[in-house]
Amino acid sequence: RARVPLLKTPVPTPMAIAKLGSHLEDRLAERTTVHGVLLDVLGLGVLIAGESGIGKSECALDLVVRGHRLVADDTVEVRRRGETEVIGTCPDLTRYHMEVRGIGVLNIRDLFGVAATRTSKRVELVVQLERWDAHREHEDRLGLDEAHYEILGLSVPLVRIPVAPGRNIGVLVE
Repeated sequence: RARVPLLKTPVPTPMAIAKLGSHLEDRLAERTTVHGVLLDVLGLGVLIAGESGIGKSECALDLVVRGHRLVADDTVEVRRRGETEVIGTCPDLTRYHMEVRGIGVLNIRDLFGVAATRTSKRVELVVQLERWDAHREHEDRLGLDEAHYEILGLSVPLVRIPVAPGRNIGVLVE
């Protein structure tokens, strides 16, 4: 009558508050979309980024064939959880699907089974695919300089991989 929501649960109060808080934090989290492919590679959430047509989806398909799991292709919805986590998911429209240029749209779940996909994964590493340029000087040949990719105000470790004909980018990402 007073238009005040009332919650009733048989669960103990501390547990109910924790679950409700977690649910609200998830639903009200800051969100954005990122162009790339998100995979679970050996348990690590890897976001493959790079310009359009550089081979992100082909690399991801190679990784799925090698036993890793697809989360999202082309458009990754990311949300910030707490002070330290970025979680990536796939939009409903493209879930379990991947588009590979010249081949078309593939249903990864149908082709490789349910174990080849995940609905969400924490973004823990960004791999930036870049076109190989023999004239550009690659300063950090030893991998000692740490680079980062910023998503929703959080810093995620970044690795840049030059893409050139004949390179197996899937193996390099792995």
